[in-house]
Parts: sequence; structure tokens; C-alpha cells
Amino acid sequence: MRPESTNGTGGGGVAVPMDWLCAEYLADELLRAGGLVETGSLEHVAGRRTLALTIYLCDGAAPEERLDEWLDRTSYDHPWQDWVRDRLTARRLRDGDGEPGVALALETWRLLEETHLLAADLGALPAAPGVGVMVDESARVWLPSWQLGLPLGHLALHLY
Repeated sequence: MRPESTNGTGGGGVAVPMDWLCAEYLADELLRAGGLVETGSLEHVAGRRTLALTIYLCDGAAPEERLDEWLDRTSYDHPWQDWVRDRLTARRLRDGDGEPGVALALETWRLLEETHLLAADLGALPAAPGVGVMVDESARVWLPSWQLGLPLGHLALHLY
């Protein structure tokens, strides 16, 4: 069921489809339960947006049914941003840009790409497994927020 009514909301806003609403709720709950970052922080928002977009583009469902797929999509070696672009293109062709879920997904992707966060430079870490890693947290770089939200979301899924 989609909450199409704008009764009492001032009207004119985009109706939020239930599949998007459920994806955002689930993403928020997973991050809160994981306790990885402070609720309401920029990092939390990035993680929630990243997870919600992943869940929505995987066609939602309960965590028990899709957890392995979500873990795979958010894993370090998965080209998540390419997958998002491909899935958004497919959704736009299937449902059209005017469909509220597609509009919200496109807006979320735009925010994830355009919002940059200052974070520790993890790109300079050695790639060899088993090597002791020391992160110099004073070396910081500006990253699109999805690059910080993706590992947070992945860790939250593991903690679930």
C-alpha cells in the first residue's frame, strides 16, 4: 500500500512509497543496532542513505531473505557505485522518473555523490592480507559520502 494522501502535510510533496519507507526504516534500525556511529551524525546519515538505497535497489524484503545479497553488494571488492547506476537506469526505464520511489532513489544517489565528508585516508593502506595496518588518522581526504557509508552499512549488516 502506498501512502498517496497528502492530507495534513501541506500537499504538493512527493508521496513516499512503502518500499522506500521500509528500506529507510530498516537501514536506520540496522545502523542503530550496530552502534557504530552516533545517531544523527553525518556518518550515520551517509550509512543510512547507502544502506537504504542498497535495500531498495535489491527490491527490499526482510533481512533474513536478502542479508547475503546485501552483504555481497556492500562488500569492499564489489563495484557498488556501478551497480547503483545500472539498477537506477533499469528502474527508470521500467517505472519512469515520475514514480516516487525512483525519484527518492535518484535524489538519494545525488546526495551520496555530491555530499563529501572529511575522513581518514584509507586509500593509502597496504593491500596485502596479513600486513599490520596502522591508520594515520591525521591524514584526511574528502570523500563522497557513499564511500564512508558503504563500509558502515556493511559492518552493520555483519553485526545483525
